[in-house]
Amino acid sequence: MRDILPALSGWYAARAPFGLATVVAVSRSAPRDPGAAMAVGPGDEVVGSVSGGCVEGAVFELAQEVVASGEARLETFGYSDADAFAVGLTCGGEITLLVRPVTPESDPSFGAVAESVAAGRPVTVATVTDGPAPRGATLAVWPDRVAGTLGTPGLDVAVTADARGELALGATGLRHYGPHGERREDAVTVFLHSFAPPPRMLVFGAIDYAASVARIGDFLGYRVTVCDARPLFATPKRFPEGVEVVVDWPHRYLRATDTDDRTVICVLTHDPKFDVPLLEEALRRPAAYIGAMGSRRTHDDRMRRLTEAGLTPGELSRLRSPVGLDLGARTPEEVAVSVAAEIVALRWGGSGAPLTTTAGAIHPNES
Repeated sequence: MRDILPALSGWYAARAPFGLATVVAVSRSAPRDPGAAMAVGPGDEVVGSVSGGCVEGAVFELAQEVVASGEARLETFGYSDADAFAVGLTCGGEITLLVRPVTPESDPSFGAVAESVAAGRPVTVATVTDGPAPRGATLAVWPDRVAGTLGTPGLDVAVTADARGELALGATGLRHYGPHGERREDAVTVFLHSFAPPPRMLVFGAIDYAASVARIGDFLGYRVTVCDARPLFATPKRFPEGVEVVVDWPHRYLRATDTDDRTVICVLTHDPKFDVPLLEEALRRPAAYIGAMGSRRTHDDRMRRLTEAGLTPGELSRLRSPVGLDLGARTPEEVAVSVAAEIVALRWGGSGAPLTTTAGAIHPNES
């Protein structure tokens, strides 16, 4: 979608209707992931791809039909093993596409979404694919505002909350709701398409606990990097596949690395010569979470050293130390759950208390 947005923005600005086909689900082997898109615009111009060539001809005709009718369609296409092999896969499968007409009247927020994506500002587009809600209806969700509607206020509220959760992780996929946003029903299917890179998790200290924290970070959708100055410990074979492993002094690596308000920094080095200069750097830069492992005694010594290094009370207040929630964790895996729980609670303002001891809505309404 990012690749074809310049063409779509041009058509939209010229008020030229176009048919937009988006992959919303796949099964077995698939040439393209959910979110891949193809569009047919004025003069039958085609941009993008949804299958690497397997079903584009049929999608071209379908896009023309939805523009003519003004009605969105949900279609599933199967492709053979031979077709799959031709685009580099070992077997065939199915892709499900939502094909909808796009005009300024049918999708008033499309231009704002395109501008946000082009500028690198995060946004999630929620689109009804099936159910009693209007198929093709869209709701654009930014961190601080929304535009559009999926048909009912309750559905908009529930989807907004989930869309912001997916946006925080840069995730894309289908969600199911009741007609008014009921979370335990599946009458309405909504495709959440997030335009944001996955947030980063930077884990410093290649110890056993780091492997477990990296694993749960990857599970939560973070792009994980483990950094340690000791090459004996910082080896890829000690960490889950897909986790980047860097051999460098932690503070030097962090100084050369971009962070933002979604970045998670976990300091597990447990050694003043590593973690004090590292935390000096971390506490003075953007990050959603900065946690450091250690005992109460280690924490007190670390705070003294950081104060002597010139950090202000405001900067020190950002440090979550000792790291994690009080779960009684013992093993590296349990400690990783404790750390992950604290990250999630801090992101969404959770108390960390058992739900049986709290009152009111579990997920407060968001707008």
